[in-house]
Amino acid sequence: MKKAIDVQTAVAIAASEAIAAKTQGTFGVGGVMLDASGTVLKALHNNVIKHGLIFDPTAHGERQLVDWYFAERAKGRELPPPEDCTIVTSLDPCCMCTGAMLAAGFNVVVAAPDGKAGINYNGSAFFPSLPAALQPKAEATFAYPAVLGTSSYARRGAGASPKPFFIGKTIAEPTQALCSLVFEATSANVMDLFNIDPPQQDLKDPATLPADHFIVRALKRAFPDALTYRCDPRTPDAGLAPYLQQAMARDKAQGGKGEAVALLDSFGNLLLCCHGRQQSSMIRTAFMECTRAYAQLRYKLMEGADAATQSEVRHYLGHPKDGTFVFAVGPDESALSFMALGAYGSTMEGALPHNNPAQFQYVRPAMPETALHELCSHLPPLYRNLIRIRPTQVKDAALVTALA
Repeated sequence: MKKAIDVQTAVAIAASEAIAAKTQGTFGVGGVMLDASGTVLKALHNNVIKHGLIFDPTAHGERQLVDWYFAERAKGRELPPPEDCTIVTSLDPCCMCTGAMLAAGFNVVVAAPDGKAGINYNGSAFFPSLPAALQPKAEATFAYPAVLGTSSYARRGAGASPKPFFIGKTIAEPTQALCSLVFEATSANVMDLFNIDPPQQDLKDPATLPADHFIVRALKRAFPDALTYRCDPRTPDAGLAPYLQQAMARDKAQGGKGEAVALLDSFGNLLLCCHGRQQSSMIRTAFMECTRAYAQLRYKLMEGADAATQSEVRHYLGHPKDGTFVFAVGPDESALSFMALGAYGSTMEGALPHNNPAQFQYVRPAMPETALHELCSHLPPLYRNLIRIRPTQVKDAALVTALA
């Protein structure tokens, strides 16, 4: 099996994955997982975009590697514990991937910086965006090796020390430049793909479609109770409670804490209500399942379809930024909640509509709202300045009481 016993070799593998991602038309980011002797366990690249369509907004390389690890273990494969593995990534991880790797316990080696969405966006390696309890863990496990050279890509080492099996602990300047440039060459174009759906005023109500319409049939396959609940737009009420409660019970049965996330469209129709699948992977929480399910529902309907069909899908199944995600339980200061905040940002990948600032709602609080808003105000610039993540509690008292 292939080995990478110095940081430069490992980063070069991640960079080659990033190039493959660019070729695919998605974010140019790649990563590789190594065991404690430097054996390559798996290399993956970003898969957010396939065939020019959003495939899965959570399909960043690092998140996929974490899920791959737990999926392999679930199949019975013997793998070392996460603390004996290292994920080497071509780009500073976003909040979602950071939360996933911290929750699972992997070591991390980072090549290129990301001043907009990276967890080390300010280069300090002190991680002020993380909840205070998670900062020491990141400082102990996230390494930013020195880059040798004299250009703007050179840097001093920061953060944790790479694991002892790495004989060479630095990155060559050309490799670091490659990691940066491949991402920069793809970022704007990919983010544009998140903003080509019709505006909210042009969307069409899927509840008006006949039961045998291909969009309705696809919705029902994804979630049999789709379109059976409706509320005023962006104002979920107690009628949503039974759907959330059922998903919360299933979440517990699947190894979770009893979480659930519903997606309402801009007309107030219930499209999905998802539970987590943490028996399969500890990071497959309810929101991760929900945002992925909706993206892949749209992808499967549009991939390979003609322009007219794609347009019809986009008009009846709009971008989630025009709808409402309703969490049964709000965010807390855990790594998994931080992952969910990041995944929400990766789902939006742009500013929320001015008429829908409360796109992210929750029923039962897990921390005081002022503390939650303070946490969000310290997220990296993409999340706090562009997307402006600001979870808010639902207004309907009966819904809150039902889930109390």
